[in-house]
Amino acid sequence: MKTQILISLKLLLIMTILTGLVYPVVMTGLAQITFPSKANGSLIVKDHKIIGSKLIGQKFDSTIYFWSRPSANDYNPIPSSASNYGPTSAVLKQQVEARRHMFAVKNDIRDTISIPKEMIFASGSGLDPDISPEAAMLQLKRVAYGRKFNESQKLKTLMLIKSLTKGPQFSIFGEPRINIFQLNLALDNLGN
Repeated sequence: MKTQILISLKLLLIMTILTGLVYPVVMTGLAQITFPSKANGSLIVKDHKIIGSKLIGQKFDSTIYFWSRPSANDYNPIPSSASNYGPTSAVLKQQVEARRHMFAVKNDIRDTISIPKEMIFASGSGLDPDISPEAAMLQLKRVAYGRKFNESQKLKTLMLIKSLTKGPQFSIFGEPRINIFQLNLALDNLGN
């Protein structure tokens, strides 16, 4: 019995060192060598200061910016979460109708059925950084008006949306999408 306990404790110590120290250090080292940007969180740096990540959605509610997908936790990355409301929830229905109405009014949209689902439903994590190109196009008029863009600047913004749109992953998984944080950063540089 004593021998078995000693063997078990030695095995526990060895496995703790291997899986708790050696493996994470090796994987972190490999990630830093092969994909340093991704290993460090795909951070976006401007003027030597970290201003965000390509992977985490941020709140944009000004009329001069394209809006992100709604977030159930107000874009807080620490307790990333969804609302957990089910499809029969009266609260979810009220939220969706309020978001649909606000998006339609602010973007001067008459046909509220055409509003893409990601602009009225929060993502599962509450931090989704992407929306569809269609959702961005519906916001173009509002953003151009808010920034007092002329026709040339509107056209440049349209080209910006098209150039930043990513297709489905590996050409088969998902739908076309655009990262709102990157779009808004490029939009700020467009005005300069």
